[in-house]
Amino acid sequence: METTLTGNTFKNFINNEWVESHSQKTIKSINPANKEEVVGYVQSSTEEDLNHAVEAAHHAKKAWRKAGQVARGQYLYKVADILEENLDDIAETMTREMGKTLPEAKGETARGVAILRYYAGEGMRKDGDVIPSSDKDALMFTKRTPLGVVGVITPWNFPVAIPIWKIAPALVYGNTIVFKPATEGAVTAAKVIECFTKAGLPEGVLNFVTGSGSVIGQSLIDHEKLDAITFTGSETVGKNVAKSAAARGIKFQLEMGGKNPVIVADDADIDSAVAAVISGGLRSTGQKCTASSRVIVQDGVYDYFKAKLVDAVQNITVGDGLQEGIWMGPCASESQFNTVKGYIEKGKAEGASLLYGGEQLTDEEHANGFYMTPAVFEEVTSDMAIAREEIFGPVIALIKASSLEEAIEVANDTKYGLSASIFTTNINALLEFVDDIEAGLVRVNAESAGVELHAPFGGMKASSSGSREQGEAAKEFFTEIKTVFIKGS
Repeated sequence: METTLTGNTFKNFINNEWVESHSQKTIKSINPANKEEVVGYVQSSTEEDLNHAVEAAHHAKKAWRKAGQVARGQYLYKVADILEENLDDIAETMTREMGKTLPEAKGETARGVAILRYYAGEGMRKDGDVIPSSDKDALMFTKRTPLGVVGVITPWNFPVAIPIWKIAPALVYGNTIVFKPATEGAVTAAKVIECFTKAGLPEGVLNFVTGSGSVIGQSLIDHEKLDAITFTGSETVGKNVAKSAAARGIKFQLEMGGKNPVIVADDADIDSAVAAVISGGLRSTGQKCTASSRVIVQDGVYDYFKAKLVDAVQNITVGDGLQEGIWMGPCASESQFNTVKGYIEKGKAEGASLLYGGEQLTDEEHANGFYMTPAVFEEVTSDMAIAREEIFGPVIALIKASSLEEAIEVANDTKYGLSASIFTTNINALLEFVDDIEAGLVRVNAESAGVELHAPFGGMKASSSGSREQGEAAKEFFTEIKTVFIKGS
């Protein structure tokens, strides 16, 4: 098999071959910690390349479905072993490509291994149920059937975990795939796909195409032989995916971010709350859809919490994620850096008070990267942009509330509903929060970011299309139910 690499240029993978784009052009991926370093080049693909990939997946779908769920699961066990063998290399590539610290990158890659093994196990689990029939001489049951060709479009912030938690269930449940990663994470994605290719998947089952979203992403969604699309990314693009998919009558799954609140009640363990807000809001440089961006604190503990939070944030080390002792890396790209900087300026212009941070680091150690000190605002109101719009950066907005009821009302005052958390020792307060909060992921005395791989993941309102990812819930999207009635002649 031809290698994915020619120097540091990564090719598309279509019908089990590593191939260059018909455009003969590539896109440069740079290290956000040192913009003078090129991590690699990926293909600037054309609609013709995309058509080739979809056709390959279409021709492969019948044989892959007939291979059986047990056999499909065995392939995923192989991929998991190969990914684990290459964990250090892939994690280092992730850090170099999108800036996440190396320990975080290793943790994400290890999560990818665990997700693969979980869905490999699905190969041996049931795919239907027997249902009693009113006809005593008949057998009635359900079975799951795959959708066909599934398009997978993923963001740059989790370039290993998100693709795997979409690809693994899609494959084990019998679908073939065309995968288009975000360009900023495409080199890492290529190395992940190489692990799949080494497991010996049949021709056309998994196809990988890189390029611009406006060309490859849109052409994928609009392709007549695509049967479903799963997308994680911005709300603007997600709405377009939904519109295009609905017009064609195909299934779509969207995860489009959040503006996630953390409530700190008067009776909270303040040290735990501060640690969770910092971890949930600032790890991965705040570039998580579940990141804590609004911290709603009851007035009885507001000043104490604020002082402890600012003191802790001041001790965060910012730098190249490959270096030991670095807690927070750079923004993933110049574009993302400028977006975050713009929101910080907007927050100040709208009247919020910047307590700390929000400054570009330009000294010798940071001169060539997109580095920013984490920002903490107070005197934030719910009508401000920094309280309403997803920033996707290291920015925390403090909001004061006089009661738990007001805190929950403020928390729900957003078009998003992905994740939310509360810190309290009062069982009545936590039960009220669980009942009243409008979020798909609810956490008590824990940070808002993160979910276990075997649990359903997804949001309410504008955060998602409603279907859930991960765990057994993934089966609901990647399959359809066929009801079978059998009666002897």
